[in-house]
Amino acid sequence: MTVLRYTAFSADPAGGNPAGVVLDARKLDDAAMQAIAAEVGYSETAFLTEGRDGPVIPVRYFAPTSEVPFCGHATVATAVALGAGEWTFSTAAGLVPVLVEPAEGGLRATLTSVEPYVEAVDDLGDVLEILGWRADELDPALPPYVAYAGARHLVLAVAGRERLAALAYDFDRLLAYMQERELTTLQLVWRESAEVFHVRNPFPVGGVVEDPATGAAAAAFGAYLRELKLVEPPVTVLLHQGDDMGRPSRIQVELRPGDTRVRVSGTAVPITGLA
Repeated sequence: MTVLRYTAFSADPAGGNPAGVVLDARKLDDAAMQAIAAEVGYSETAFLTEGRDGPVIPVRYFAPTSEVPFCGHATVATAVALGAGEWTFSTAAGLVPVLVEPAEGGLRATLTSVEPYVEAVDDLGDVLEILGWRADELDPALPPYVAYAGARHLVLAVAGRERLAALAYDFDRLLAYMQERELTTLQLVWRESAEVFHVRNPFPVGGVVEDPATGAAAAAFGAYLRELKLVEPPVTVLLHQGDDMGRPSRIQVELRPGDTRVRVSGTAVPITGLA
């Protein structure tokens, strides 16, 4: 059993979000997969539980402390590890097609999300206090919503880049807040321009303070932008993530007319020098 290590949403191994990939996990039970994910220590490790030979490939995703239903960056990493072509992953959230093509800097994967949804948030509870944010620091043009495209994410937008850069929070309190609401990450956003956003993603549910690139949240955010008519399809939106962590990541989110699903694209490359 070999654990491959890739970084997704970057052509530089020092950028993006690292993911573990096990291409043949047929002999691993749940406890073994969880233990491997904890040992690898990345925000997620993907396991192909029936190998990679069928037309539909079952995959499961484990963070260091728990299993998650879907992980975008580990999907991109796994698809690139499989090579150029068209792949269909069977995840706990549903079927996720992925197209892998040659691109500058390596291989580029585009996943198509499961059917997304967006729901309004009536009460933010104490999440602003946990983050150390004031209500008047939020961007009224991007109201809080929960968005889903395989996993649930709370979208919170701030009016200034400085507020986003100064992220600090109470890990245990945010973990409890998110568990009560079945959230996978927070999608914290600052809008630079009509089609360029900067985002950060606290991930205490997975035992990780922050994710440097979050494909599942990017897909959910695409659904959010469409639902609130903040962009007009056809459109490709660029998300900057990981800059404040020293792991720059670039995620493209594509919305097409007449198709409610969201496409998320990025490059992935191997992380060399590791067993």
